[in-house]
Amino acid sequence: MSRKIFIFDTTLRDGEQCPGASLNKEEKLEIARQLAKLNVDAIEAGFAIASTGDFDSVKTIAQKIKGPIICSLARAKKEDIQIAYDAVKYSDKPRIHLFLATSPIHMEKKLRMTKDEVFNTAIEMVKFAKSLCNDVEFSPEDAGRSDIAFLKKIIAGVIDAGAKTINIPDTVGYILPWEFESLISEIIRDLPQIKEKDIIISVHCHNDLGLATINSLAAIKAGANQAECTINGIGERAGNASLEEIVMNLKTRKDFFKCDTNINTKEIYKTSRLVSTLTGLLVQPNKSVVGANAFAHEAGIHQAGVLRARETYEIMNPEDIGLTESKLVLGKHSGRNAFTDKLKDMGYNLEGTEIEKAFSRFKNLADKKKEITDRDLEAIVADEAYVEKEVFSIESIEVESGTNKKPKATVVLKHKGTSISATETGAGPVDAVYKAIDKIVQQNAERQNFVPLLVDYIIQAITGGTDAQGEVNVRIKDEKENIFVGHGADTDIIIASAKAYLSAINRFVCS
Repeated sequence: MSRKIFIFDTTLRDGEQCPGASLNKEEKLEIARQLAKLNVDAIEAGFAIASTGDFDSVKTIAQKIKGPIICSLARAKKEDIQIAYDAVKYSDKPRIHLFLATSPIHMEKKLRMTKDEVFNTAIEMVKFAKSLCNDVEFSPEDAGRSDIAFLKKIIAGVIDAGAKTINIPDTVGYILPWEFESLISEIIRDLPQIKEKDIIISVHCHNDLGLATINSLAAIKAGANQAECTINGIGERAGNASLEEIVMNLKTRKDFFKCDTNINTKEIYKTSRLVSTLTGLLVQPNKSVVGANAFAHEAGIHQAGVLRARETYEIMNPEDIGLTESKLVLGKHSGRNAFTDKLKDMGYNLEGTEIEKAFSRFKNLADKKKEITDRDLEAIVADEAYVEKEVFSIESIEVESGTNKKPKATVVLKHKGTSISATETGAGPVDAVYKAIDKIVQQNAERQNFVPLLVDYIIQAITGGTDAQGEVNVRIKDEKENIFVGHGADTDIIIASAKAYLSAINRFVCS
């Protein structure tokens, strides 16, 4: 009989702690909706006490997302716990997740608390959380570097205090798979109340040494029954265990793990793309499961094998993660119904102005490209369905550039129904366009002190061919070091660059 492994997604909490991955409330809600479609068991929606914005995001997700457990992280402090509960209490399945460090270095250097103080605080705070919410999870932070005897003592104590889930985190990505498997085995073996009270043993692994996924799988093999992970493995420092890697390992090697999850794997690729688009964090081409090269074969011997029998070199079916190429070829003669049906087949349910804007983009693209691929459609959806309110929009861009000519750009933006133009020169055509956009926005934005600094500018081709769309992701920051992400796609890389920059600026002026 297969054992059930719960998937606890922390993309919106730990994943968002990745530098530059800041999301607004609407973007978090969009990701939460997709996580619910993915059928994760729990969504850690944020750290409610961190800010008013974080509290509002957690509360909104708790109010609107049905199905998964909705959880907020909290330090082992009454104020944190109360605010976490105030945010998640609207959910049908609320959870409070509190943590307190247990490693010698954390207790001495960070907490400045003795073992007894840490133990007593953990018990008291779990009891307080339990008085508010029936579902309480406790994490002994930096468990991987904690004294095993003390770790077992505090776990036993918080179970008796009412915690239903115990998370064993490798907070700094230090522990090795053999050590982690042994640690989880010893905890389960030596604490009989885990089985007696049907306690969920969870693991949360970081990727500092590249071991997050294998450590999570080693823990599952040892008896852990919840994995905490993020989409695309995003997170602090080198990131977290990757949801898609854990899930597809369990699915592909069910013969070894003898475990199942509730995940709808056909939503994996779409979820990966959504998170990448909204955070501006590109997925590396050779990323396992969801990377652009994950199912690509270049070597002749590999191609021959795949053509004769796909399983010679593919251990997963692309369809299993929702990665399918359309049998229906879309082009400039395709109508709205065919376009809408194709998007639905891909899992996108656009309505009203969203579908109209996306269809208009599709027809414009079809005039430039002979054949429209699924990746092209994904880029259109990313541009039209996941955009911030358009305070400024592009009306036209003209660029002069050449070998012996200083690049010059004339940009016309639409703002409150008025067309505003500016002409600037720059080191290159993109630089000239960006300077012209800056000039217009500086003179017309309601928000004062518009001084954005371009932090990242990343280009990648969506498909092959000289008529391929270029996809541009940018990050800008304001004077307070807040990061704003922008995305744009077009067959003209100058236009794609302008769309991405203006997308980030619209987020900036709306913040």
